[in-house]
Amino acid sequence: MHQRLASEPHRVVQVGDVEIVLLGTAHVSPASVQAVRDLLATGSFDAVAVELCESRQRALLDPDAMSRMDLLSVVRNRQVAMVAASLALGAYQMRIAEQYGIEPGAELRAAIDGALDRGLPLALIDRDIGLTLRRTYASIPWWRRTELVGGLLASVLTREKIEEAEIERLKQGDMLESTFSEFAEQSEALYRPVIEERDRYMAARLRRLAAGQGRGRVLAVVGAGHLAGIERYLAETEPAPEAVIAELEQAPPRPRWPKVLPWVIVAVIIAGFVLGFSRNAGVGWQMVVDWVVINGGLAALGGLVALAHPLTILAAAVGAPLTSLNPTIGIGFVTAATEIWLRKPQVGDFATLRRDVMQWRGWWSNRVSRVLLVFLLTTLGSAIGTYVGGARIFGRLFGDGG
Repeated sequence: MHQRLASEPHRVVQVGDVEIVLLGTAHVSPASVQAVRDLLATGSFDAVAVELCESRQRALLDPDAMSRMDLLSVVRNRQVAMVAASLALGAYQMRIAEQYGIEPGAELRAAIDGALDRGLPLALIDRDIGLTLRRTYASIPWWRRTELVGGLLASVLTREKIEEAEIERLKQGDMLESTFSEFAEQSEALYRPVIEERDRYMAARLRRLAAGQGRGRVLAVVGAGHLAGIERYLAETEPAPEAVIAELEQAPPRPRWPKVLPWVIVAVIIAGFVLGFSRNAGVGWQMVVDWVVINGGLAALGGLVALAHPLTILAAAVGAPLTSLNPTIGIGFVTAATEIWLRKPQVGDFATLRRDVMQWRGWWSNRVSRVLLVFLLTTLGSAIGTYVGGARIFGRLFGDGG
């Protein structure tokens, strides 16, 4: 056994005629990078596997890809929240790199480069991060989802200095685990999709890789926190790896109520208007004024908080009372498109995007990230306004206005 391997966390598992060497790395450790390079330099491996999915590989190899995104398409395709979360996590990674002089994922890049340089087959064995996040989100009750998202964003964005304890967590796992660790430790529902399912998935991908190789040695570079789980699942012979992969790649079923609820709310509010006017035209017009002022006012407030252009704020005030009665279009799309038209993001905004969002004020000063804020905050304001305005309408019907 290579002496470099003896000094690193590892497991050696025989799967048929293929020896799989699981190298447990610290995703923020220069020593792990050197260990990967030293092992590949021995020339004793026939294939390399890394704890990455295709999207994470693209982000690792092309960190500036987000700077080339089509901002209007992001808004149109309702990907604003995902892009904002990706920017926040990217800012977290850059702060680690600057604060400790280490590059998260450098050992995975070293494994990729080493495989390409030597002409070795390269396998991406982790599950798609988007699917993992969707399964994670679906695994918890709806009332805890806001707490989870808020906690994650706060942990990523609010601390200028990243504590040593967080770095230690990263040394045992990966960026995804570190971000969820505080929640996953207290919730089996989170632990399962973030850690356990990924252990099973990566083991199944390695079993399938071994079957395809037939014989030889495979170097699998994974976070040290995955070693025990992957080793345990590699020992399984049933079910077949294809069955495990198919099971764990299933997207969680989407409940119907999020699509139906907006239409129900619209129907109830319109019914309130009709009932109000049927009783008394004065009461009906008071209800209309309430709806416009509350819904439009809170959407405009969201635009104001986002430091949107004055005309964008006006668009929020005028448009929100109308778009709230039409679930097929949201006020966020209207305000974001207006902001893009009025304050056209420049090439420089995209070029400095990842660095700007490392600090709170950068989200407002960069025109690209400010469009995301305009979308999110006007949407939030209008959503709150829909419920508050609806409550006010029925208060007039059955309370002070009745």
